[in-house]
Amino acid sequence: MAKDSSFDVVSQVDMQEVDNAYQQCVREIAQRYDLKGSGASVELAKGEGVFTVSAPADFVARQVIDVLGSKLIKRGIDLSAVRWDAPQAASGGTVRVVGRIVQGIDQPTAKRINKDVKDTKAKVKVTIEADKLRVSSPSKDALQQVIAFLREQDYGQPLQFTNYR
Repeated sequence: MAKDSSFDVVSQVDMQEVDNAYQQCVREIAQRYDLKGSGASVELAKGEGVFTVSAPADFVARQVIDVLGSKLIKRGIDLSAVRWDAPQAASGGTVRVVGRIVQGIDQPTAKRINKDVKDTKAKVKVTIEADKLRVSSPSKDALQQVIAFLREQDYGQPLQFTNYR
């Protein structure tokens, strides 16, 4: 029997690039005329992958998030990799917005991807392994079709295809 080919579907973010984008954002906030001295700030808890934006108003917080988003895009990070919470009132009449970086594929999303791939009727086998999926098949053409199909779908987070063999 022929050896199966396979690839992994993962959702990973390069935290070094996120840190670089964060540093650039902090510099731009300190220099930009409309944000300088406004009391707006952004912090990154690198270990947890959490952004915290503090600003005097919701409008200013959205401007800071836009600046951060532009820096992330320039660094090659998909904006769907950051999930922003609703703005919360903080002390002193300020607003705080928390954004979490998505690492790995959660179980409901993995099950949805698995179901969608099975619905394509491609001759592949999908295995859910912790926070990634392994897709295998004897046919490399079937694997290419699955990759093309998954690139067209939107699961609310960026997907990468690794370990293609």
